[in-house]
Amino acid sequence: MKEKLQSIRELAEQAMAASKDARELDAIRVKYLGKKGEVTALMKNMRNLAPEERPAFGQLVNDLRASIEAGLAENKARLEAIALEAKLKSETIDVTMPGEEVTVGTKHPISTVLDEVKDIFIGMGFSIGEGPEVEKDWYNFEALNIPKDHPARDTQDTFYISDNVVLRTQTSPIQIRTMEHKKPPIRIIAPGRVFRSDAVDATHSPLFHQIEGLVVDKGIRMSDLKGILEMFAKKLYGEDTVVRFRPHHFPFTEPSAEMDMQCFQCHGEGCPLCKGEGWIEILGCGMVHPKVLEVCGIDPDEYSGYAFGIGLERIVMSRYKINDIRMFYENDVRFLHQF
Repeated sequence: MKEKLQSIRELAEQAMAASKDARELDAIRVKYLGKKGEVTALMKNMRNLAPEERPAFGQLVNDLRASIEAGLAENKARLEAIALEAKLKSETIDVTMPGEEVTVGTKHPISTVLDEVKDIFIGMGFSIGEGPEVEKDWYNFEALNIPKDHPARDTQDTFYISDNVVLRTQTSPIQIRTMEHKKPPIRIIAPGRVFRSDAVDATHSPLFHQIEGLVVDKGIRMSDLKGILEMFAKKLYGEDTVVRFRPHHFPFTEPSAEMDMQCFQCHGEGCPLCKGEGWIEILGCGMVHPKVLEVCGIDPDEYSGYAFGIGLERIVMSRYKINDIRMFYENDVRFLHQF
């Protein structure tokens, strides 16, 4: 019987020494120490021995079990060490190799000019107004003196979410929200994204940015509006900037005007960018309509005000002499790295 136990010990030791991974080692454990293993079977056969032989035999079997368990633990440690060494070799880093070049981003030209515009108006006493991009019909149209049958409300121009909710087509709703909750004097600009169902071309996009301004106080005149917009243009583009005002119509201002800047590409001679006119419209403006003031609870007999809306992309284009608005949204790093 001792010879059999010794044979099992030797075979187990040889198998464990030859094992190459944890799976093989576990199979050895099951073969010898499992419920149906060889060592377990020896313990079950003790009932066939004479009572006086059982203690000595039991001790020998227990020694065999302990020896195999120790061998399993030793070889498990051996295999783990081998695996760790292989992993370390595979993960070795050659510190002498040059590092990978990391592409550093740049500030988007729209963000750059927007920050400059904010600084200009903040320097003239304006504060920043904010509002939601998904807007109620009341704030986007009706409170701005745009009734239900007005052409500006046509679904070809506006993205409707429901009958009473739209993607804002202008940042004018911020002006209404401000006048509802703050009484004059008011002096704000309202920058943000706006959405219109426009065909995409060199100067139009369904998503673009506006910066609207609003001033409401006693004694505000059209000359105040012209003066502050001319000052804005010269601060942004330089003292030699040429602008002009043209009469126009907006439902929420009366009188109304558009301000153009001389085309930076052709300098007034006419080109495809300015569509042969020599001028590029950059903003609309006018005196706040009395009905708009009344809707917001402001007495138009006591207060007056002016408002303006600047197309941010267009002034960025003129600032950097970019001739296609689509470049702003194509995310071409070659374009962005120029700024």
